[in-house]
Amino acid sequence: MIEVRNLVKTFGAFTAVNDVSFSVAEGEIFAFLGPNGAGKTTTIKMLTTLLHPTSGSIRLDGLDPLKQQNEARKKFGIVFQDPSLDGDLTAAENMEIHGVLYGVPHKVRRQRTEELLKLFELWDRRDEQVKKFSGGMKRRLEIARGFLHTPRILFLDEPTLGLDPQSRNQLWTHVKKVNEAEKVTVFLTTHYMDEADRVAHRIGVIDHGKLVTQGTPTEIKEQTGTTTLEDAFLKLTGETIRDESASSTDMMRQFAKMWSGGKR
Repeated sequence: MIEVRNLVKTFGAFTAVNDVSFSVAEGEIFAFLGPNGAGKTTTIKMLTTLLHPTSGSIRLDGLDPLKQQNEARKKFGIVFQDPSLDGDLTAAENMEIHGVLYGVPHKVRRQRTEELLKLFELWDRRDEQVKKFSGGMKRRLEIARGFLHTPRILFLDEPTLGLDPQSRNQLWTHVKKVNEAEKVTVFLTTHYMDEADRVAHRIGVIDHGKLVTQGTPTEIKEQTGTTTLEDAFLKLTGETIRDESASSTDMMRQFAKMWSGGKR
């Protein structure tokens, strides 16, 4: 469902993603893990057509997102770290707008909205403004919305960041139900190792832009001789605290140069 080969992304002299290759099967939940600034979000942005790779190839359900951008975008849903809901609209209205933008027929989007809001336990709050929702409710709504147009792939970039354990557990229970029922491929990033261990079928670990290892949670723990995924992660990536500011500043400078020069 996702095929990545020799993917590279550079910003001037800074290499954010360095010769990364992996594949994700249909219906698989794949966790893409790494420290701050490791290249996770840059990779997701290339997979979802928001950044052009410097080199390498990507296939999403057989489509090349560089040459078939619009067709590829119809294949996936995405939930980024930053909130994207309209707080002044109701939950149902946020779902309705998403369905219209993706060209989901009226009858289908109404049916899907009801099914998903019930599954994510938001149906009784469908007519309330989203700005009145808790953080966990907003996250559940964003993910329900991501499933609305029946995507083949759902990208989740740290979807449970800042949520309490109960909300995290509830959210993943709902995601797994849709994953199993509709065979949706889920590509996620998270800093919660227990979450990745419990939810993901397979895991890839990226550090300094390079893919360090990939396999099932059990395989990665066996490779590193550890008993928990967190210990395995620390053994693979080290225990030094990462500072994202240097790489982020470099990237922002390069973006500024690119835009000021009229390049994309």
